[in-house]
Amino acid sequence: MKLVVLGAGESGVGTAILGKYKGCDVFVSDKGAIEKKYKQVLLFNEISFEEGKHTESKIVEADVVMKSPGIPDKVALIQELHKRNISVVSEIEFAAQYTNGTIVGITGSNGKTTTTMLTNHILKKGGLNVGMAGNIGDSFAQQVAENKFDIQVLELSSFQLDGIVNFAPHIAIITNITPDHLDRYDYKFENYINSKFRITENQTEEDFLIYDFDDEVIKKWLSKNKDKVKATLLPFSLKKELEKGVFLKDENIVIKYKKEDTIMSISTLALKGKHNTKNAMAAAMAATLLKVRKNTIRESLEDFEGAEHRLENVLKINGVEYINDSKATNVNATYYALESVKTPIVWVVGGVDKGNDYLELMSLVREKVKAIVCLGVDNQKIVQTFSNVVDLIVETAGAEEAVKVAYKISEKGDTVLLSPACASFDLFDNYEDRGRKFKNAVRAL
Repeated sequence: MKLVVLGAGESGVGTAILGKYKGCDVFVSDKGAIEKKYKQVLLFNEISFEEGKHTESKIVEADVVMKSPGIPDKVALIQELHKRNISVVSEIEFAAQYTNGTIVGITGSNGKTTTTMLTNHILKKGGLNVGMAGNIGDSFAQQVAENKFDIQVLELSSFQLDGIVNFAPHIAIITNITPDHLDRYDYKFENYINSKFRITENQTEEDFLIYDFDDEVIKKWLSKNKDKVKATLLPFSLKKELEKGVFLKDENIVIKYKKEDTIMSISTLALKGKHNTKNAMAAAMAATLLKVRKNTIRESLEDFEGAEHRLENVLKINGVEYINDSKATNVNATYYALESVKTPIVWVVGGVDKGNDYLELMSLVREKVKAIVCLGVDNQKIVQTFSNVVDLIVETAGAEEAVKVAYKISEKGDTVLLSPACASFDLFDNYEDRGRKFKNAVRAL
């Protein structure tokens, strides 16, 4: 079988290695320059590759093409492959066919990284042989090639799910669905919603779908598409006691599946905020299905340390708390951040707007935000939206400048919160780069 891999990043190189192990004739093509560490892996494994171009004549010889999630379907090369009926799949689809392990797949607009890390943490503590991969960093395909794990916990973006055909996790989790990446979905929210629900399209009656019962978008889709979902539904809710699933009773997390179990009080959860209670509920339900003891689940949720760049406490300087929430690349994630901070906020916001509607944040901004520091090339929309409710709005062009300005205008008892609600590519390599530069600037004060 001829396998062509488009994009030589983590997922591409992992797929190439797995393809080689499985006897495929592999060719890797990257339009940009290939990072040194990935190039070394390709050379070591004697996998042929090109960089700085896509040679179409070579690529169209493929039986199957694995494209990196960063490449949109609209690109001419991908359209040409579709025209020729050449199968174009994601790394997740390609790798899943070669594993007999149990897959826990986690998607959602927000909370999927934290839920993935929480699930992995609980299962590890429960003594299970578990690997974590997907959108979170490590290549799923490479883990399958190395055949290390009985259980794979995968964080899945909508782009990865767009490239599946037969992929079916045993346990699927949808944390929530709010508008995001609409630029990739013809600015149609329903296209993005359908993309997220692909996580369950190949599941059977033996499988499980864990989802947020309080999320109207999810509930509406499920009620309209009952016939499409075969998996056992296990909802979680902060608002309602459920017949089956996870819910709150007297401030305790309760799981009701085959029997009713009280897991723990929400007051002892390591991660604070309503959204994190939901992430904990989803992870606890998945762990219960995989037969982890409830004491282990409780201990894991009490000692978990959060994801970097997600509501990460950096330092307290002169009584001012600095928080790095650079991973908040959409409005909904920033909503959670603003909601969880209890003191007056100097809010650092901005970047590449993905079609954001900032009005959703208006009530929180009016109530909590004393000043806004813009961190983007074009801040017009932010200024227009909030100039009537926030007295002080300052525009800056870099993390260091933004932090210095925030330092000047904050007072003892305030919180300086980097929660951009935007992508980072105008001024930074990615959200990690933005978060690190913010933290370094804070430490340099």
